[in-house]
Amino acid sequence: MTEEQTLSAPLGFLGIDGGGSKTLAILVDEQGRELGRGQAGSANYANVGLEQAKASIYQAVAAARAQAPGAVEVRNAWIGLAGIDTPQARHDFTPHLRALAPHVLLTNDAELGLSALPQAVGIVLIAGTGSIALGRDLHGNIQRSGGWGHLLGDEGSGYALGQQALQAAVRAADGRGPATTLMHRILERWQLTNPYDLISHIYPLGDKAIIAQLSTCVLQAAREGDAVAKEIVHHAAEELALAVSAVYKKLDFAGQPLAVALCGGLLIHEEAFRQQVIEQLNQRLTLGEIALVDEPARSAAQGASNLTSTTHWQQA
Repeated sequence: MTEEQTLSAPLGFLGIDGGGSKTLAILVDEQGRELGRGQAGSANYANVGLEQAKASIYQAVAAARAQAPGAVEVRNAWIGLAGIDTPQARHDFTPHLRALAPHVLLTNDAELGLSALPQAVGIVLIAGTGSIALGRDLHGNIQRSGGWGHLLGDEGSGYALGQQALQAAVRAADGRGPATTLMHRILERWQLTNPYDLISHIYPLGDKAIIAQLSTCVLQAAREGDAVAKEIVHHAAEELALAVSAVYKKLDFAGQPLAVALCGGLLIHEEAFRQQVIEQLNQRLTLGEIALVDEPARSAAQGASNLTSTTHWQQA
């Protein structure tokens, strides 16, 4: 070993998850151990534009590097950004990321979950405020189902659960639907006294995250036996499994058991709901490995050590 090699900085690998509300960068070493992490504002390319997205990325990376115990030579970086949905967007943005590492892979943020699967082959299912299923086969082909947003889709998401709970609650209040405990639970959650207060509480805000927060009310009601809530939850699990099945049919997995990565708050933190989704998947597909991805940025950083062999990926 030469003196230059002895004194050289250890290698590091970056994973960056740039969503609609925040950007998280995680730096790991060659063994996948975390060296540092940093957070910044939104890097949603479609919403905040190139300059703000770039600033958020570099700010988060600087904070992650500052936590490392010493100098680190970042070799590869996997960046997943909301709003990177076309080859043109990737082409436009990638040159602005070259300073991060010699090898950079820029994808949609949904693709980060694939990093937890062997060879990044399989399907990632995300269910948080929104929902999407995205898969990659052995040939590098990528397909998706869902991800249309709350006005066009997001079936099985936290928003969908919350919206359907509200609709079921007001139908019951009107006498147009079956009795349910959901209205009481929602009013209690939002500290309201009258069902009609929902109108002034919801419409001025126009915030889908507030609706998505009601998913916990629905899931709790279902666990406690509310028939209406149980049906809403069952339908959500079916929709998520349907999204995975739709992606599977578009790709070639050579008849092998399907590896699935599960991401998003609903699937990570709600175990009973996760099991319902897995049951629905088992009814449709032969499953292989199931990975729970709590932090896609960490998984992407650990997977970035193989980045040079995956730069041929086609983009969703």
